[in-house]
Amino acid sequence: MRPLDGIGMTSQRTRARMVERLRQEGIKDAMVLAAMNEIPRHLFVQEGLQTRAYEDTPLPIGEGQTISSPYTVARSCELAVNGRMLDTVLEIGGGCGYQAAVLSRLAKKVVSLERIAKLVGMARQNLDRLRIRNVLIKVADGSRGYPRAAPYDAIIVAAAMPFIPPELIAQLKPGGRLIAPVGQGEEQRLTLVERGEAGPVEQTLESVRFVPLVSGVA
Repeated sequence: MRPLDGIGMTSQRTRARMVERLRQEGIKDAMVLAAMNEIPRHLFVQEGLQTRAYEDTPLPIGEGQTISSPYTVARSCELAVNGRMLDTVLEIGGGCGYQAAVLSRLAKKVVSLERIAKLVGMARQNLDRLRIRNVLIKVADGSRGYPRAAPYDAIIVAAAMPFIPPELIAQLKPGGRLIAPVGQGEEQRLTLVERGEAGPVEQTLESVRFVPLVSGVA
């Protein structure tokens, strides 16, 4: 079993260098940087890739899916929290559980949806090993959200959508934020939608590259 603290390229010192790089790349929120420093990313990647865990790159996690790069996770989380501790967050595309683990330090409750049952099992093991108890991860089609636990302070979508369904925006609290990659193939942009009093306000941000959001469960 891999040590929680890691050694060599998976050590706390290596993680601290990752956090410093994130700071240099523009991540400013102290809570987000602390969460990224606390959660050991090497526990969420395949054994043979653990020495690359703190590189700023996505890595395969099996089932044709990837763990997002540290910068992408930090950027999405920073946009979601907007300088405040959150109550309830919905994550769509839970994968191996890494982003949910980071969010567990930024919100009282995290609901994470993943359509691939094998990945949900992996994520639950990862979260349990870190004794993270405020994340509910479910096998579910997240393409239309999860109304049962709504409304949410924030929704983070970790797979590319051709457009943002109005059903997702409706599950936000007033003032809540949705962060999602919008587009197809290489034409994807990180998009922020804030539910304002006069309706949703959308901002198109930087180019990103995510696997596409797929409906149904597997």
